[in-house]
Amino acid sequence: MKNGEHVVLGIHIQNRVKDAPEIQKLLTSFGCNIKTRIGLHEVTEDFCSGSGLVILEMVGDVSISNKLADSLNAFDGVEVQKMIFGHD
Repeated sequence: MKNGEHVVLGIHIQNRVKDAPEIQKLLTSFGCNIKTRIGLHEVTEDFCSGSGLVILEMVGDVSISNKLADSLNAFDGVEVQKMIFGHD
């Protein structure tokens, strides 16, 4: 990433229960490029959502973020959106 650029990946996972183990392995393999990770899903005392959202703040070359996004998008029911914030 260029100096002053911040890349954030938003990952929507439709079948969190089924895909979580493989997605976790993938995220672990990119662990040195993930600065911040936030996982969100609806949960109450008697309900746990089957879908979820993961937000990643990335570090390193943008090609690494692109490779992770492409790998995640290869999963059925997973969608990745990217935000790039630039600063002068």
